[in-house]
Amino acid sequence: MRDAMAMLTIGDFARATRLSAKALRRYDELGLLPPARVDPFTGYRYYAEEQIEAARLVAWLRRIGMPLAEVGQVCERYATDPGAAARAIRAYWAGVESETAARRDLASSLVDQLKGTAAMTTPGHVLHTAVRLDRGRVRASQQDAAHAGPHLLAVADGYGPEGDRAARAAIEALTVPTSSRTGDVVDALEDGVRRAAAALADLGGSGTTLTAAAWTGTRLAVAHIGDSRAYLLRAGALVRLTRDDTLVQALVDAGELDPAEAPDRPDRALLLKALDGGDVPPDPELGVRGTRPGDRLLLCTDGLSAVVTPDAVRRALAGADDPETAADALVTLAMERGGPDNVACVVADVVPA
Repeated sequence: MRDAMAMLTIGDFARATRLSAKALRRYDELGLLPPARVDPFTGYRYYAEEQIEAARLVAWLRRIGMPLAEVGQVCERYATDPGAAARAIRAYWAGVESETAARRDLASSLVDQLKGTAAMTTPGHVLHTAVRLDRGRVRASQQDAAHAGPHLLAVADGYGPEGDRAARAAIEALTVPTSSRTGDVVDALEDGVRRAAAALADLGGSGTTLTAAAWTGTRLAVAHIGDSRAYLLRAGALVRLTRDDTLVQALVDAGELDPAEAPDRPDRALLLKALDGGDVPPDPELGVRGTRPGDRLLLCTDGLSAVVTPDAVRRALAGADDPETAADALVTLAMERGGPDNVACVVADVVPA
């Protein structure tokens, strides 16, 4: 056993690591950073000099905002595989940057409204929409769902024994106001996602992705959980509006996987976030984009996006005269590539009223 005199007291260790004694006691309680020795009579904590590096790692991870549970996982990996710990940190930060980008869009929308540059009424444009559902060539049942209305577009990809009910329940839980104020619509979408999560509470073992877009007449508010996607086609260029909540996407974001290799990964559909009726529903990714006459929107499940390349999707969208033709072309492309999964897609054009 180490001699306490050859070790650092909690005060000395706190000064060496820039952690407070209070934080060190808390990390000890959580099992993140237990002292090397605790005096059985006085209860004094003593730390070994070799623990300084691990303590600094904890401090740095907390400084970048990593939750304590994830800090513990990184520290466990660091003890046996520093490379794995580094990958976990990169994946965490990629998620932070994605969330920051979504918040930046919301902030930009707010700035526009406060400056008076965002239109507060619908300027005589509407959505012309088309919905297509296809069971595919392999699946025994249809577990995807879709909706297209004048103000709300949505797709959901259910999984598990009650996946079809989960997908439908998630979409049915969504409601948006006929408001031109972006803040009202974003709040309503977020509330709808939480209702959707609650609606799945009795469907044990089943869940769904959900991608929904609410239109104000000038802006598109998007809420997203899972790996269904939303795209915007403008002037022939296709922009993806959502980020997949999957392990493969996290690896791509962390620089551990070439994006070109992602479609061939056997674990490409492994979700990191989904609506599953759990006690703590995941927070949706929220974003806002401005719309213009001539824009074409696509929401789809991975039965389309996993088998049809983005460039093929772009060509199909750009080459169609109307949403119906575009949606038919997209489903055909998925079937030509084997139709291994259910397909749901919504195509919407911003057109004069």
